[in-house]
Amino acid sequence: MTTTTPDGVRAHPGPGEDATAVHMSHRQIMEALSGLLLGLFAAILSSTVVTNALPRIIGDLGGGQSAYTWVVTASLLAVTASTPLWGKLADLFSKKILVQAALVVYIAGSLVAGLAQDPATLITARVIQGLGGGGLSALAQVVLAAMISPRERGRYSGYLGATFAVATVGGPLLGGVITDTSWLGWRWCLFIGIPFAVIALFVLQKTLNLPLVKRQAKVDWAGAFFVTAAVCLLLIWVTFADDKYAWASWQTAALVGGSVLLTLVFLFVETRAAEPIIPLRLFRNRTISLASVASLFVGIALFAGTVFFSQYFQLARGDSPTRSGIMTIPFIGGLFVSSTVSGRVITTTGKWKGWLLSGGVLLTAGLALLGMLRHDTPYWQIASCMALMGLGVGMTLQNLVLCTQNQVTPGDLGAASSVVTFFRSLGGAVGVSVLGSVMTSRISHYARETIGGLSPRDQATAARASASGSLPDLHLLPEPVRTWLESAYGHGIGDIFLYVAPVALLAFLVTLFIKEVPLRASSGLAQAAEAARGAGAGEESGE
Repeated sequence: MTTTTPDGVRAHPGPGEDATAVHMSHRQIMEALSGLLLGLFAAILSSTVVTNALPRIIGDLGGGQSAYTWVVTASLLAVTASTPLWGKLADLFSKKILVQAALVVYIAGSLVAGLAQDPATLITARVIQGLGGGGLSALAQVVLAAMISPRERGRYSGYLGATFAVATVGGPLLGGVITDTSWLGWRWCLFIGIPFAVIALFVLQKTLNLPLVKRQAKVDWAGAFFVTAAVCLLLIWVTFADDKYAWASWQTAALVGGSVLLTLVFLFVETRAAEPIIPLRLFRNRTISLASVASLFVGIALFAGTVFFSQYFQLARGDSPTRSGIMTIPFIGGLFVSSTVSGRVITTTGKWKGWLLSGGVLLTAGLALLGMLRHDTPYWQIASCMALMGLGVGMTLQNLVLCTQNQVTPGDLGAASSVVTFFRSLGGAVGVSVLGSVMTSRISHYARETIGGLSPRDQATAARASASGSLPDLHLLPEPVRTWLESAYGHGIGDIFLYVAPVALLAFLVTLFIKEVPLRASSGLAQAAEAARGAGAGEESGE
């Protein structure tokens, strides 16, 4: 029988879905969660595994610096811009079918990318990969919220945080190993996520049994178009500013002005849409508004930190891609421990705000201490700072989503979850682009400041190395020049962490104003089923 909830939601079984699967056992949750984690791991891995392989990929395909930039930017644009759409679709259609569709899109993009024979094909394939990856990132949070109550969710959300950390930081390590292995080669960096995604498809088909909660409404395609266009213009601006054009230029005015205009059009469209992509009424809730702002700042801190770790170890310390990945294990360990422990304690006590505040303090402290990095800083100090940062991220990342999901009805679960994820991705994308430009300026500053300490002959070598426009091979440089360049990179990257620390502090200050609300004891499915039963009882009494 199909019943209708008071807010117009129809609850009935969908293809391969069990209408009775409202309360799931721990074993059922873990089985379904394993498929979600495999898909999420594949999606995040595709963004990070190419980091160390890109120079060789672009060289083999005959591309230039522009192609290098667009291979990264294309995926980032697609992930960030598509996140709100996937989240809203999850409120309207079968979550299981949507997750499987995202996996199929991701697999198709990965196959095309791995077989690409020119930069244009690769960039197009990265867009397809990003669309699938954006779906997997958004839907993992939504499905988890549907299966598990907020009170119990902390126990399982730690697994999402750990998967995110391993894929983000471990991706460059895996990419370096694959690229350096003669019988594999860089194409396997693009193929590597496919087995995980295929296994996830089969696992989810067998284990993810959710009742279909469906609204009779049209998708807000106009809203999806305008939010995508606004985000794309913004990210294109920060990607090419200070490279193709100056920060203060007519291109900046055009792109930023266009992004603002499209945002205003999007807001206008959303006020009139029956089922808006991002329901603006959600932001009347103080918790959702503050969590979104905090997620923006945490995204800047998280992505900027993890992206620059690899560059620091390879360019400031001369480590190989494989070794640089191993060096970041303290960050992964800190994130895994804090996300797992905090999740279990939250499940036991129902208290979450203390963990959120503690995470903000640790994240700020870790970044501030990393701001003192130099090329010869003892590794134990770096490891300690990375562990602090990892502990902070583990306590904040999932709990910002948790406090948001605890504030909304089942009908808004997907939209609310994707809003927080969207702002985190947006912060990361903008932060990495802007800070990358700042890092280049700081490195150039320190290089010019210290080049006088080299002999005239070494100064000529240093000038040629820095004027080439490409990343230097440190092992081919004379020892004095190598030390000079490593020192400039170490100091410049250290400055970036120092600049990001106040951003993490802002995230902490915002979370101070989030009110702690007791976590609900029923899952999204249970709430929807209860509403449907109540509506059915009302109809029967009316008869």
